[in-house]
Amino acid sequence: MIIIKKYIIIIVSLFNLFLMCGKLKTEEKQIIKKIKPPPEGMVLIPGGYYTMGSDSTGENPKHRVWVDTFYMDKYEVTNKQYLEFVKATGHPKPPFIKDTLLNKPDQPVVGVSYFDALCYAKWSGKRLPTEAEWEYGARGGLVDKEFPWGNDTPFRRCNYAPGGDLEADGYKYTAPVGRFKPNNFGLYDMSGNVWEWCADFYDTLYYRMSPEKNPTGPDSGYFRVVRGGSWLSINPGHLRCASRMGLKPFVQDRYYGFRCAMDVKRE
Repeated sequence: MIIIKKYIIIIVSLFNLFLMCGKLKTEEKQIIKKIKPPPEGMVLIPGGYYTMGSDSTGENPKHRVWVDTFYMDKYEVTNKQYLEFVKATGHPKPPFIKDTLLNKPDQPVVGVSYFDALCYAKWSGKRLPTEAEWEYGARGGLVDKEFPWGNDTPFRRCNYAPGGDLEADGYKYTAPVGRFKPNNFGLYDMSGNVWEWCADFYDTLYYRMSPEKNPTGPDSGYFRVVRGGSWLSINPGHLRCASRMGLKPFVQDRYYGFRCAMDVKRE
């Protein structure tokens, strides 16, 4: 009789545990449902774990990272968008805005420094993505793949300069945003077109000490991270999701632009 009672207690306990787990899952779904849809021009990037980095020097070691759910610009910030910011704030115009090869309204703005990008992001109510967010977004949920679309060659999949041929992809300079297929998250031009500023300071050794959850980079440094490669990238290795480079934050050149991110908003 005692043994039967013990079994009954165990069964009841397991049943209660099952109910609790089911309740937690329901609550989690309710929390997810409360996230507001992304603002116009942005996409919702669902949070999760992924393997950041590669085995290459400066990108190693590979390490597991968690990124919270966030919004990210679907496209790189365009000349049209940036000039609206300039008009509203009196911020200096970018140096290449009169270059007819680079100044079309739907081309990505170039010649912006890290500080320019930061000012635009704050004005628009957004921020620059962390390096971890950027790579997570670029991978689009793919695992163990080199590029946002997989492991196939970048040829005709993004705007770069294979073998030094600037027009091989159909665009000699920057392409209007969104002319190539997006990745699985709905993000365009995560490879090529323009290098994109990230919020983090750059350190080749940072991955050795990076926290697992929502890393934001070193506390200080001289360089800032840029990601993604550009229309002038001859080396396809620069177009990889894990590729990273450090750049002086005041540099303004034809290869550097940006896109913004934003913390999720809940109803």
